[in-house]
This record gives sequence, C-alpha cells and structure tokens, in this order.
Amino acid sequence: MLDYDEEAERYDTARGGEPRAAAAAGAVLGLLPEGTRHLLDADCGTGIVTRRLAAARPAARVTGVDLAPAMTRRAAARLPGAVVRADIRRLPFADGLFDAVTSVWLLHLAPSDTDARAVVAECARVLRPGGVYVTTVDKAAAHNVGSDIDAVLASRPASPARDAEGLVTGYAVALGLVPAAKARFWGRGQGRSPRRTVADLRRGWFVTLPPGDPLADGFAARLAALPDQDRPRPDPVFGLRAFRKPAAG
Repeated sequence: MLDYDEEAERYDTARGGEPRAAAAAGAVLGLLPEGTRHLLDADCGTGIVTRRLAAARPAARVTGVDLAPAMTRRAAARLPGAVVRADIRRLPFADGLFDAVTSVWLLHLAPSDTDARAVVAECARVLRPGGVYVTTVDKAAAHNVGSDIDAVLASRPASPARDAEGLVTGYAVALGLVPAAKARFWGRGQGRSPRRTVADLRRGWFVTLPPGDPLADGFAARLAALPDQDRPRPDPVFGLRAFRKPAAG
C-alpha cells in the first residue's frame, strides 16, 4: 500500500498532472446540478481537481476534505481556507449540508467493503435532499487497456475491487440514493510504459505484489523484457456514477 504522505510531492506529476485533472473535473461538472451552491470534494488529495471544480463554479462554495496531512497541505495551498483534514468515514459536517458531493479515485482505496460502504453512507448523509453524489467506479479495470503490460500482469494475485460499480450502486440504493447518470473520461498522461510500471511495482503501487517479494521480482523481470520500454501504452478510461438523493416528500 502506498504512503500518501510520501506520495504527495510527486502525486500530480505521476498521475497525468493538469490534463488528467481537467478531464476529471470536466466529467464531474457535467453530472452536477446547475444550481449547486455548496459542494464537497471528499478525499480531495492535492486539490488539483477540486481547484478546477471551484474555478468552474465561482458562485459555489467548494470544500475539500482529505486525511493525509501532506495531501491536505497541498490542497490548502490551492484552496486557502476551504480544505479540512478528516476521515471520510466520519465527516465533520452536519446532515444535508451539501448540494453535491464528489469522490474521485477514492473508493478503490477502502481497506474493506465495510469501509467503502461507510464512505458512501457519509457522503449520502451530508447530501441535502435533491442533491447529487458523484463517484468514480471500477478504477483498476480502467487501467486494463489490453496492452502487452496487461498481458504480463494478468496472472498477478487479484485484489478486491472495492469500487466495483455493482457494489457501489448497491450501497447507494440501500442508503436511499437513486442512480441518476453515468460519464466517462480519459486518464490523460496515465498510459503506462514498461519502465514506469516496474518503477510503480518497486514502490508498492500493486497491493498484491509488495516490493521485495520474489513474486514481484519475477513480474519486474518480465516487464523489463518487453519492447519499447519508454513508450506509454493507451491511457485508461475512467467511469463516473451519479446518484441523486430524493427530495423530501
């Protein structure tokens, strides 16, 4: 598992930077109600997407929340006075406070299905009646683009997909939310090369292949034998799911 305090300094550049953030923000904004006045970006990370959401809706009050101290500091520098450090499973906000809640690239990080459901429950709790919750789903699957890298990694031990669309939809519906819309966007600049994939493997990107494990070393050797070591393979395409909280009455 990655240490997101250690990751904070290189987080944006290692994940597509501003082009990816622009694509994510644009897709999220397309799912938000026009009348959104108070928006929560849950697990805002460095604030690179949150800042774009705020810029696109200047009349709205945008709040970011994240648990990792280094991530929170970077987000606060981008959105002064608008970022709170907190556990997303226990949000420090009143019920029904926000017109919209977003969680981009969050649920796949949940340690268990129980934790993933707790995140969705908190996002639903702080959402006002009539409001919309938008979240990414199936993140790991999005990275499988059918490349030679994917062929090498296909036999690695599987990890649970906490953000599988079916699971997330089930949680949302059980909490009284109604499926509303879907969208997709390109993960600009995230197409992996073999050399970059080996580097990611060495620093613990792949949860089931911890650094130093003989199994991880075997996959690293197979990746290092692929051609075009520095040529990025196709970018992933991420999925978004929107859920609406029924209006009172």
